[in-house]
Amino acid sequence: MLPSLHLQGRLALVTGSSRGLGWAMAQGLAEAGARVLLHGRDRAALTQRTGELAARGTAAAGMLCFDVTDGAATVAALQQSAAEHGPLGILINNAGVIVRRPVTETTDEDWNRVIDADLSACFRLSREAIRQMQPAGWGRIIMISSIMGRVARPTVPGYVTAKHALVGLVRALAVEFATSGITVNAIGPGYFPTEANQSLQEDKSFHDWIATRTPVGRWGRPEELQGAAVFLASEAASYVTGQILMVDGGLTAAL
Repeated sequence: MLPSLHLQGRLALVTGSSRGLGWAMAQGLAEAGARVLLHGRDRAALTQRTGELAARGTAAAGMLCFDVTDGAATVAALQQSAAEHGPLGILINNAGVIVRRPVTETTDEDWNRVIDADLSACFRLSREAIRQMQPAGWGRIIMISSIMGRVARPTVPGYVTAKHALVGLVRALAVEFATSGITVNAIGPGYFPTEANQSLQEDKSFHDWIATRTPVGRWGRPEELQGAAVFLASEAASYVTGQILMVDGGLTAAL
């Protein structure tokens, strides 16, 4: 590995890292040398993942168990983390939810739930992380957007809106903190198999349509996000800020 891609000594928080894409990225950061804080709402699942990291020869710095939509709990958790482990150097805002309903059946509660988890929580976590990063003059914030931050599909209005809005948040934070040594970027995953889209995977016609529609001819593998995450979190990306890196097998490039 190039020296500039090593994350040795960096403290990283990956939200929603007890499963799915968050877990894959947490493993990638740990293998690159970062001290990773695992996050989720299920303490038993986090304990299991901590053991799995140890079995791979890497180690979690710790675990944070809180709901990202709870503002007070978020602030308290990051303050506690700083006291126990030192200031954050890397934040990956990955935790989120999706509600699949037609617009006419989407309630205010549905809408608010998605916006709170997929957008407002990312702002709040980034704000608290920046407060820790500024004194050190170094930081990396990575938002997990989606191809739905560039295009749209029916029946997920809150998700599409939140993921598009994350692009604006990335740019707003990137330009405000560029001279502070803090970069802010996003990754836009295409279709990857996770617990959140199990129903789509099981719909053979949809699964095969996505595979055919994607230029590389298949869905992504979660570990294929690790390279993008490590790169954007590293010194190698020191001049990259305000950008959206699509990891989608060419899906959004194709007609």
